[in-house]
Amino acid sequence: MPELTENEILELAALARTKGEPLDLHGRDLSHLGLYRADLRGADLSEADLRGTNLSEADLSGANLSKASLGGASLRSANLTGVDLSGAYLFQADLSYTTLKGASLRGADLHSTDLRPTDLAETDLRGAVYGSNTLWPFGFDPVAAGAIRG
Repeated sequence: MPELTENEILELAALARTKGEPLDLHGRDLSHLGLYRADLRGADLSEADLRGTNLSEADLSGANLSKASLGGASLRSANLTGVDLSGAYLFQADLSYTTLKGASLRGADLHSTDLRPTDLAETDLRGAVYGSNTLWPFGFDPVAAGAIRG
């Protein structure tokens, strides 16, 4: 059961923005929440449990999602520009039409975002950095999608 409700998270995010501080939700259980179109820019969601959470069209630009569990989450059309997803678990996450420009994908598990090799075809990966331990969907070519190995 999540520790916070959707409304509490949105209120905390708005308060953090007015104070000019990042929202700290490190390690929190935010699973199965509805955060559709949420403004979570720059939030610390590292090691957070976001399994099954609806983050469709959310703005997570600059957020820290390192080692976050995003299995089954919907990130459809979300803005993840410059996000740190290093070591994140994205099994069966929906990344359709998601912007991952400049994101860190080192060690991220993207291998089963879907069983189709075209799952990330509409995902913007230009400038996203990945490493040898990044797991991609079968048949997916990250270089052709604009990602950089580094």
